[in-house]
Amino acid sequence: MTVAQMLKHCDLVLQVALQKIILPEINILFSAVGILTKFEMQIFNNGIPRNMPTFQKLIVNFEYDFDEAKKSLLKTLDDYWYAFENHKLAQKHRLFGKMKEKDWGFLEYKHLNHHLKQFNV
Repeated sequence: MTVAQMLKHCDLVLQVALQKIILPEINILFSAVGILTKFEMQIFNNGIPRNMPTFQKLIVNFEYDFDEAKKSLLKTLDDYWYAFENHKLAQKHRLFGKMKEKDWGFLEYKHLNHHLKQFNV
């Protein structure tokens, strides 16, 4: 993954919270693991687990322009912040279950931080 692809991936993940991207159904076992992972990350303030699976819709395996990806991510972050402040984020995530603003905030921060550290940006 390049830096531009990572930025686009983070943009797509934020769009899940905004309900612009709908993730596919998953089986109940994966859902249970996801819910437990969410609580484990919050309780122990852990980061994203290594090699955690990614929904196909959120994988960016095509070339992407860095400036375009950066601009798009910043716009989506603005949209996300507006939705966060106005209680308009999705109330459920296919993997992590029921979500409140604090859950979205924690997980989105951990996800962005994980990838920005990964690429030293």
